[in-house]
Amino acid sequence: MRECSKLVAITALLALGACNSGRHSSAGFRLPPDGDIERGKAAFVALGCPACHEVSGVDLPRPTGQPPLPVFLGGEVTNEITDGYLVTSVIYPSYGDGHYRKEHIVSGGITHMPNYADKMTVRQLTDITAFLQSRYRVELPSRYTYY
Repeated sequence: MRECSKLVAITALLALGACNSGRHSSAGFRLPPDGDIERGKAAFVALGCPACHEVSGVDLPRPTGQPPLPVFLGGEVTNEITDGYLVTSVIYPSYGDGHYRKEHIVSGGITHMPNYADKMTVRQLTDITAFLQSRYRVELPSRYTYY
């Protein structure tokens, strides 16, 4: 009977682990914890991101991209924005999760945003992620207000 209990426990652990496993899972993804907000803002500007993006509460050059954009970043959100989501948005901007509006998409589901995977360092990516994370605020919708 004791062996049966061990087998059930092992099976349960394997089943739970399988939910977040696999090559495309975000489980285990971590950026270095030393991202610097000011360096991130500087890298964001140096890489030309303000041509298409506005960032909530940050004074940056006005977007000049065509078609008329901008894509707004930061501000109030109802769910926490993960580092993995931001990194994916930067290095694989055409990933099809629906966070781009129709006018940001070119034919074939590709975004106007250039692919930065070969254009930035890990340090820049870490710092830009820290900068953008600093601009998001999780706010529950008023219907979730508890008394």
